[in-house]
Amino acid sequence: MTLALEIYRRIMHVAHRLAPSLLQRRVLRGKEDPERFSERLGRSPLSKPNGALVWFHGVSVGESLSALPVIEELHRRRPDLIVLMTTATTTSAEILARRLPHDVIHQFAPIDTPQAVTAFLDHWRPELAIFIESDIWPILLDDLSKRKIPHVLLSARITERTYRGWQNFRTTVRSLLSGYHSILAQDKASEDRLRAMGSEIPLGPIANLKTLGSALPVDAKALQDLRQDLGKPFVYLAASTHAGEEALIAKAVEPALWGGDLLIVVPRHPSRADEIRLDLEAMGYHVAQRSRAEPVGEKIQIYLADTLGELGMFFTVADVTIMGGSFLDGIGGHNPLEPARLSRCVITGPDISNWQAIYDDLFAEAAAFKVNGKSELAFLVSQLRQHPELLDTANQKALALSQRQAGTLENVMESLTPLLPAC
Repeated sequence: MTLALEIYRRIMHVAHRLAPSLLQRRVLRGKEDPERFSERLGRSPLSKPNGALVWFHGVSVGESLSALPVIEELHRRRPDLIVLMTTATTTSAEILARRLPHDVIHQFAPIDTPQAVTAFLDHWRPELAIFIESDIWPILLDDLSKRKIPHVLLSARITERTYRGWQNFRTTVRSLLSGYHSILAQDKASEDRLRAMGSEIPLGPIANLKTLGSALPVDAKALQDLRQDLGKPFVYLAASTHAGEEALIAKAVEPALWGGDLLIVVPRHPSRADEIRLDLEAMGYHVAQRSRAEPVGEKIQIYLADTLGELGMFFTVADVTIMGGSFLDGIGGHNPLEPARLSRCVITGPDISNWQAIYDDLFAEAAAFKVNGKSELAFLVSQLRQHPELLDTANQKALALSQRQAGTLENVMESLTPLLPAC
């Protein structure tokens, strides 16, 4: 154990005493589930089923959903295994409740204190731990190595900022990374940064889990009802938006809204819905809200879709999709393959750092469009509105590209199979 890791462990041991009160504060802010926050301390009301358990962890929505194809394939090949999925956000828990196979157990991940990690590992006793992207917790990884529990990092995404931060604790990070049995980077840049950390880092083939997966579910009856309710000549979709993006996008498409078109806004966090509505109405727009079952009448210009699990339906009903999380600094965009799998190209803002490799492929195929702000967005949407043939072509290319998986799932399973518990 390095000195830095030993100091961190001692600090977190003491900090554990404050964890219950800090978690209670997060409950009050809606950041933790009031009935389940004890899971964050490693305590679960559920008993571990008999049998070998494989543990998947993805910190939030994107990471956890990208693991679903691997979980489903693992279940197909090894139905005898128990699968546990942990996440760290309430939103991910709500979405996974709808998307996980019925026999997969969901828990909130333990905080990285020695007490919580010990309680979690003692209770669930995983025989293989699979982490998604870049959620690296020093105590957890160190304890997995001490217990000789094999662990793998899939679709590892290492940004330049993360890599620079690692240089301050290079020996400790290298020790933690070398404890993995295999690390599969999601792109060449991440692989190069991992390789630069040391020759002992166990790198496998590049495998981007974000290229896997099926189309988001769409309820046929709900889609039919929505189409009848909308009754608008042209529909714009602002998907997975963050604070400030709703107003920017609304202003960009404003001439079309006054001309009878409709903007659907699907916020990344539906809990912001009331705040978003106040802002948009203060700007003079007529808003209807889905959670209140308000109809989209003739005067409605913006439909605030503040629900979970219906994004696939909104991708399907929209003529133009504008992806949020990309017009602000520090978010890095959201998954453009979700609309692409439903034959929808996307417009994105300038910050797509979390999805750069996938966007590069989309741009190369003219299956996505990038704008640098409100003015460029306004010009582009007006052109696409006037030239539907451009949209049709881009939509077809987006669908074709989304179906290219290039053996990613097979590469992942080849890496995992030698580490799986014996039958």
